[in-house]
Amino acid sequence: MAKIQFARGIEETVVPDVRLTRAKQGESGTATFVFNNPDILAQDGTDEVTGLYLIDEEGEIVIPGVQGKFVNGKPESLEAIYVMKSNEEWDRFMRFMNRYAEENGLGLSKS
Repeated sequence: MAKIQFARGIEETVVPDVRLTRAKQGESGTATFVFNNPDILAQDGTDEVTGLYLIDEEGEIVIPGVQGKFVNGKPESLEAIYVMKSNEEWDRFMRFMNRYAEENGLGLSKS
């Protein structure tokens, strides 16, 4: 089962908007995750965002830097950028995203 967490052990149910870019030679790429009003921000504040964790049967991809967007002093969204520096990292990420997309009824749109 593919899942996303902001704090270990607490599954995020809000499905993110994910934008992918890849270098023409394919050796590097980025994935930008944007979560609007994620569950972790709606809670009573006891759980701290420690990173973005993409977890499936192959293991875990850890994205340490998560940025918050605030409107009128209240948190509204979280954004994380995953930089892939090799074909292996890209392929691993795409396997995770295929599993996550299948489980959450997502599709790919090219723009």
